[in-house]
Amino acid sequence: MREPAEIECWLTDMDGVLVREDHEIPGASDLIQRWVDTSRRFLVLTNNSIFTQRDLAARLEATGLTIPEENIWTSALATAGFLADQHPGARLFVIGEAGLTTALHEAGFILTDSSPDYVVLGETRNYSFEAITKAIRFIEAGARFICTNPDATGPSPQGPLPATGAVAALIKAATGGREPYIVGKPNPMMFRSALNRIEAHSETTAMIGDRMDTDMVAGIEAGLLTVLVLSGITRREDIDSYPYRPNIVLDSVNDLLPLLSTP
Repeated sequence: MREPAEIECWLTDMDGVLVREDHEIPGASDLIQRWVDTSRRFLVLTNNSIFTQRDLAARLEATGLTIPEENIWTSALATAGFLADQHPGARLFVIGEAGLTTALHEAGFILTDSSPDYVVLGETRNYSFEAITKAIRFIEAGARFICTNPDATGPSPQGPLPATGAVAALIKAATGGREPYIVGKPNPMMFRSALNRIEAHSETTAMIGDRMDTDMVAGIEAGLLTVLVLSGITRREDIDSYPYRPNIVLDSVNDLLPLLSTP
C-alpha cells in the first residue's frame, strides 16, 4: 500500500473533514499549511453546487481556514466541464443557484427556458414548483437530464432539507423513469475532473473523506489512496456494513499530520 508520506497530490472533502457546523476541525489548518510548505497540490471537493469558489473560500476563511479559490472544486464546476466536453454551447434549462449558473455561464453555455438541450438540476435553497414542472415537460419533450449530485438531503439549523437527489427522484417519477446522469460524488467523473484540474495522477493522489458511500467508494473506483476520517458522518462501527474498505481510518485530519512528509 502507498504511504501518506509518498502522496504528491491530495483531494479532500470539506464538511466533516475540514469544517463541521461552521467551525474548523482541529488540525485542518495545520494540514493545509503542511501541504503548502511541502509544495503538495491539493483540491477541496464538495458536492454542494450552491456556492461559487469565491463564496466557499470566504466561508472557509470565516472558520479560520485560508484556502485560495483555485483550490476549491465543486460539483457545479465538474458538471460544467462534463457538459463542455459533451456538447459545447448547448442550451440549458438550469435549476440552481449562483455556484451552478456562474460555472455554466463561464463555460460558454446558453441558459434558457425555451427548447433546451439539457435540464441541469443543482442545489437551491428554494426549489420552485414552477421550475420543476418546466423541467419535467422539457425532459418529456426530449431534453437530456443532468444532476450535479445525488445527495437527497442537506443540513440546516432546523434539520434536514430536501436536496438535489430528492428533487431528481420526483422528476424521474413524473417523467416515467427518466434517469439523470449524476456528475458529483460518488461518480468517479468528479474525481477525474479534479485530477485533471491539478494535473495529478491517480497513483500518487489520495482522497480524504468522511463518507463511505461517496468519498471512499469514488476514491477506490478512481484508484486513489483512501483516507476515512471519523469526524463527520461515518462511525467506526459503520465501516463493516460496506463491501469495501478505505486504506486508512483515522479519527480526524489531526491524526494524518504525523504520517506526512515534513518540509
